[in-house]
Amino acid sequence: MSDNNPILNKVAASGIITIDLEEMYPQGERVVLDLKPLLWQEVALKEDDLRDFCKAHDWAQYNGKFVAVHCSADAIIPTWAFMLVATHLQPHAAFVTQGGSDQLERAIFTRFVQQLDIGPYQQARVVVKGCSKLPVPLNAYVELSAKLLPVVKSLMFGEPCSTVPLYKAPKV
Repeated sequence: MSDNNPILNKVAASGIITIDLEEMYPQGERVVLDLKPLLWQEVALKEDDLRDFCKAHDWAQYNGKFVAVHCSADAIIPTWAFMLVATHLQPHAAFVTQGGSDQLERAIFTRFVQQLDIGPYQQARVVVKGCSKLPVPLNAYVELSAKLLPVVKSLMFGEPCSTVPLYKAPKV
């Protein structure tokens, strides 16, 4: 090939903005606080036992962590019990939700997508990268699509060199 015909990178020249959810993966330790050890006969949670636990527990161990409150036993646990634990976690944890580890990941990404500044994507051609090594939950892709749709010129999935078109704004 001669110097008169340089190789052009059409992907770089296309103006496509790539969003890689893996690069935006919220860093921090994930912890599930299981209420099962607090149950009376693995059937129900007693208020006095929970309040004693809350007074004695070292809540500082959750500093800066993403925490889900969960019960791995099929037991009777009132709604207020999860709320009480959350009131003790909130001053320490980076994030608190109810559920297991899967629900925790989904909730973390829901919050992340809700807080994402969509300004840079106004009238842009956007591709959401699909391959990741980290456990990016499916809901993150769905919620990101819903958030971007009102502002983007086009939305695609995959890699800039090989995309699946999802949406193209109508020409005005």
